[in-house]
Amino acid sequence: MTSRQLPWSRPLLRAPLDRRQERDVLLKDGILALALTLTAFVPTLSGIGAQIGDLPERPANALGLGLVLAHTLPLAVRRRWPAASLAVVAGAFAVHQALGFATTFASVGLYLALYSAGAHQVRFRQGLAALMGAGYAVLAVVLHHFGSPQSVPDYLAFSLVLAAVWLLGSTVRTRRAKEAQRRRLAAETATTAERARIARELHDVVTHHVTAMVVQADAAQFLLTSAPERAAEGLVAVSDTGRRALTELRYLLDVLEATGESAAVDPAHADRAPTLGRVGDLVERARRSGQPVEFSQQGERRPQSVDVELAAYRVVQETLTNALKHAAGEPTRVLLRYGDEHLGIEVATDGPVAAPVARKPGPAGGRGLAGLRARVRMLDGELEAGPRPEGGFEVRATIPAKTLQE
Repeated sequence: MTSRQLPWSRPLLRAPLDRRQERDVLLKDGILALALTLTAFVPTLSGIGAQIGDLPERPANALGLGLVLAHTLPLAVRRRWPAASLAVVAGAFAVHQALGFATTFASVGLYLALYSAGAHQVRFRQGLAALMGAGYAVLAVVLHHFGSPQSVPDYLAFSLVLAAVWLLGSTVRTRRAKEAQRRRLAAETATTAERARIARELHDVVTHHVTAMVVQADAAQFLLTSAPERAAEGLVAVSDTGRRALTELRYLLDVLEATGESAAVDPAHADRAPTLGRVGDLVERARRSGQPVEFSQQGERRPQSVDVELAAYRVVQETLTNALKHAAGEPTRVLLRYGDEHLGIEVATDGPVAAPVARKPGPAGGRGLAGLRARVRMLDGELEAGPRPEGGFEVRATIPAKTLQE
């Protein structure tokens, strides 16, 4: 991840998971080492294995048994300590060949240790490879001194086999590193997109509710002198708007604390989530603020995906906010059209609300209707806003329907 890690990815919280994974790795490698050890004593497999010395065969004894175990048991830590595992196995193989013990299936452990070092060794990889190469050269000289019939091409051929096994492990390591990098980049991209989404939501929530509260407070202040008996209604509207703002902010904080998935799908947050079912609340609050709003719906409403519901809700919220700010008291009409393929939103007001459209969206895609246009286009929809021929201002949005499947 990036240097700004999320709370659940900090080392302190991640350590128990790492320890559990490490135990799983040790358990699996331990089982492999034990299985190879037992297999090494199966008579039918005794002729299969790595062999280069071809010296006169020596009878089995306790030393030979110890060397067989040294070929297999270190594989229990082949991923935890690959260099140490390879050093022990390679040393056992060299002594086993130099003393002329019979070939055993346990010598396959050399190939596994080489592969593991190529795939899992992190530091001093080149130094380890050079050390193994030098050790093999010394083994070849010792075997020749003890009368091995192998020739130089034989030693070179066996060294190529060992190098191929190491390179196979290195290739696997490279691919895993690229895949890990790809996943990190995908996670960073997802995190950036989620931060941008949260920033847009915060902008929309704060702008709408604060604007509504200012308008309602101004109206209440005016009523204190002109109609004191109605001032209490304005103050109640301010209080209700503030409570709704706190509810939506808590909802956003829940999303921020979640794993990147919208909390709107959680029934525990259903009463907080801004959805099409709560557009009526927006209309009612606008009416309390003194804005005459006519609200109607066409078609059968079906639950949409979270992003569609939220985008449609924000379109209505932003346009009503603009109507309160720039055309206070002017008749406003909100129409939702539910179709099988598209969801339509139409908001029209008799006041000239052209100013917000000229604003440019910020880095997070907020900033009024221009930011909403970018958000709707992310859903393959379209948003148009501008003056009406008969006067006033109108916003039309069409979003492809993404009905939730039961």
